[in-house]
Amino acid sequence: MNAAKAQSKDFLLAVEGLTVSFDGFKAVDDLSFYLDPKEIRVIIGPNGAGKTTVLDLICGKTKATSGSIKFDGKELTRLKEHQIVHSGVGRKFQTPSVFEDLTVFENLEVSYPQGHSVMGALAFKRSAEVVAAVEDVAETIFLKDALEQPASLLSHGQKQWLEIGMLLIQKPDLLMLDEPVAGMSVAERKKTAELLRRITKDHTVLVIEHDMQFVGDIADRVTVMHQGKVLSEGSIEHVKSDPKVIEVYLGH
Repeated sequence: MNAAKAQSKDFLLAVEGLTVSFDGFKAVDDLSFYLDPKEIRVIIGPNGAGKTTVLDLICGKTKATSGSIKFDGKELTRLKEHQIVHSGVGRKFQTPSVFEDLTVFENLEVSYPQGHSVMGALAFKRSAEVVAAVEDVAETIFLKDALEQPASLLSHGQKQWLEIGMLLIQKPDLLMLDEPVAGMSVAERKKTAELLRRITKDHTVLVIEHDMQFVGDIADRVTVMHQGKVLSEGSIEHVKSDPKVIEVYLGH
């Protein structure tokens, strides 16, 4: 898809010609892809394909060497990380980072936009609006009955859901998740697929994942990366039957 076509359609995220070099090595090489609002897009590919680097570039953790990242019409490559967050982009890393000593309620409360920090959250007034927001998100992430439980007592899967909830309460338009079902049980993976489907009623989701069963359960479209480039793109059925994808990824 060329830039002219991209401009004619209301994409939430338009990545065009994105390149980043580390000491001459192109980790991402002239990459282009486009996300529709309320889409679940999954990026797959072999280790070293540049998948996580793409998330780093979108959230501003890594600066692009060249190319464009337009989010809701705004150029992200010129912004700092905190400005990108305030623009509506939320990022969850592979390892869950919740506050183990706080309850589920307090973890969500800390993440509420008024809180900003642990001390800020504990200082600001726990209004009916905050309580309602926390309870609403807790229900979405299957933790309504665990609100008073310390996060340290949650299972690995529940901690992943809590961290997704900590993003959701900030109401980002785009959620980026790096291998959200790694280490989960089969039952937890199924519930996570249900959770992501719930989320896309109001949000767009970009996921990096290796679990092909899970990818098939959630993806509207799949982008396959190899050596920093797009190797194939389309439905899960399309990419699974693409000889290039079988050769470099699925065949192993």
